[in-house]
Amino acid sequence: MNDKPPSTSGTGSTGLLARLKRALNGEPWSRDEIQQLLLHSETALEPEEKSMLSGVLGVSETQVRDVMIPRSQMVVIDIQQSFDEMLAVIVESGHSRFPVIGEDRDEVLGVLLAKDLLRYFGSDAAKDVSIRRLLRSAAVIPESKRLNALLEEFRDSHNHMAIVVDEYGGVAGLLTIEDVIEEIVGEIDDEHDPEEAAFIRPDGENDGRPCYAVRALTRIDDFNEFFECELSDEEYDTVGGLVMHELGRLPRRGEKIDFEGFRFSVTKADKRRIDSLLVQREAS
Repeated sequence: MNDKPPSTSGTGSTGLLARLKRALNGEPWSRDEIQQLLLHSETALEPEEKSMLSGVLGVSETQVRDVMIPRSQMVVIDIQQSFDEMLAVIVESGHSRFPVIGEDRDEVLGVLLAKDLLRYFGSDAAKDVSIRRLLRSAAVIPESKRLNALLEEFRDSHNHMAIVVDEYGGVAGLLTIEDVIEEIVGEIDDEHDPEEAAFIRPDGENDGRPCYAVRALTRIDDFNEFFECELSDEEYDTVGGLVMHELGRLPRRGEKIDFEGFRFSVTKADKRRIDSLLVQREAS
């Protein structure tokens, strides 16, 4: 079995020896060579350590558009909403920061921290609170920004969220510091993420039709039993495998695919796997 990384200057051991010679001579390795060494060589590193080091190298090549939360999936607060309506959004989503919009999602007035609003909960001052006075300035970044540059910007500015804009200045999505860190260390589950046991659970409605949060590891036969359908499991065992098979690649967060009367929307994924999806029956 060949445990050596693919060669860029020869084949087999010749390529590795050439790179070792360069290293001994003080010549720098390219990022790709280091990535290949991590992925294909047998080292004392644990798989999780290899994955994390690979993630560190990857953030310098990954653009914001590749990992951002798409505009359609942004949880926002409308400046015209009442205190109780804003509170309902905060409680239902479990997030700590929210873009506050004006007339539409292209008009981001600022960022509201849940703790700034919750301090008025149960107080007589709640009905008179000025949301505009509670807003923090929103960091705005282009889709093409590299994640390593954004991580440095987050660190220097102490911001934890940035609004992503396209080339025309419209809002394309948002990105948080957690999203960037997850590109390095993998998915970070918290108390607001779906529980391990909840493979399929109701998740609101869209266009009058119920939606369901479905874990990518849900087996096809369990999916069929829940939805009373007959999806084939001949070529894949799980819902995540089905989506990847139909797309022919690992999908990005926010991508959608219509298949056998269902719409599958990827809600959580990284460059290694799909984690969860939003599933809805198509309109008849």
